[in-house]
Amino acid sequence: MTTLTEAMTTADASGRSRTSGRRRRGASSLKPRKSVAFTALMALLAIYALVPLVWLVINSTKTQAGLFSSFGLWFDDDFVFFQNVYETLTYRDGIFVRWLGNTLLYVVVGAGGATLLATLAGYGLAKFRFFGRRAIFAVVLGAIAVPGTALAVPTFLMFSQMGLTNTPWAIIIPSLISPFGLYLIWVYAVDSVPTEILEAARMDGAGEFRTFFTITIRLLAPGIVTVLLFTVVATWNNYFLPLIMLSDPTWYPLTVGLNQWSAQASGVAAQPIYNLVITGSLLTIIPIVVAFLGLQRFWQSGLSAGSVKQ
Repeated sequence: MTTLTEAMTTADASGRSRTSGRRRRGASSLKPRKSVAFTALMALLAIYALVPLVWLVINSTKTQAGLFSSFGLWFDDDFVFFQNVYETLTYRDGIFVRWLGNTLLYVVVGAGGATLLATLAGYGLAKFRFFGRRAIFAVVLGAIAVPGTALAVPTFLMFSQMGLTNTPWAIIIPSLISPFGLYLIWVYAVDSVPTEILEAARMDGAGEFRTFFTITIRLLAPGIVTVLLFTVVATWNNYFLPLIMLSDPTWYPLTVGLNQWSAQASGVAAQPIYNLVITGSLLTIIPIVVAFLGLQRFWQSGLSAGSVKQ
C-alpha cells in the first residue's frame, strides 16, 4: 500500500513537472520576437519624422545671418531664441498674435461644432431606425472619399454669391462638416452604447436629450475625443480654404499668415525675416503637439473600441 502511494505521488509529481514545463515552453513561445530589421526600419522612420522638428528647434535659436552661416542641424554662436520669439510676437504690430487668435477661433467654433454635430448625427444613425438610413450611409461614405481641396473652389463660388467671403464664416461653416467624424461616431456608437441602457432610461421617464447628455455622452467619450482630435488637427492645419476665401490679412490663420511672411521674405526689395518664419512655425506647432500628446490615449482607445464588439 505504501509502495502504491509513493508511486502515485511520484507519477503525480512528474505529471505536474511535465505540465509546468509545457506551460513554461508555451509562455516562452508567446513572447514577442524582436526583429532586427523591423527595429532598424522603425528607427529610420523615427529619425525621418524627428529630423525636421529638430531642425526647426535648432534654427529658431539663430539670427537671420546665422541661418546661412552655420550648419542647419547645429547651434550657432549666438543664441537668440527668446529674442526671435519677442520679435515674432511684436512684428507688424503683433499680427502673429492676431493670426493665433483667428486660428483658435476657427478651431474652437469650427472643430468643436463639427465634433458636436458628428456626435449627434452618428449616434442618431447608429441607434435609431428610419427610412433612408442606408442612403445616408452611402452619402457619408461618398463624402469621405471626396478630398476637401476638390470642394474648395465650388465652396468659394457659393460663398461669394452669399457675400460671406473674406469673413470668418467662410472658414467656420465648411469646418462644421466632418463626414469622417460622423462615420467614426456611427461605428463606435453601435457597440459602445448598449440598447438595453437606453431602453431602461426611457422606461424611467428620461427623454432623448436627457438620455443623450447624461448617459450616452459618457459612453461615447473616447470616440468623441478621437473625432475632436482629428477635427482640431484638420482645422489647425487648414491652408487652401483660407487662402482662397480670405484677402484681408487680419483674418488669416497661422498657416496662411506664415506663408505670407515667407513670400515677403523672398521678395527682391523685402527685408528677409526667415528667422521669424522659422520661430513662428515652431510656435504654431506647439499647441497642436500638446493637444495630441494629451489626447492620444483617448485616441488609441477610441479606435480600438470602435472596431471590437463588446
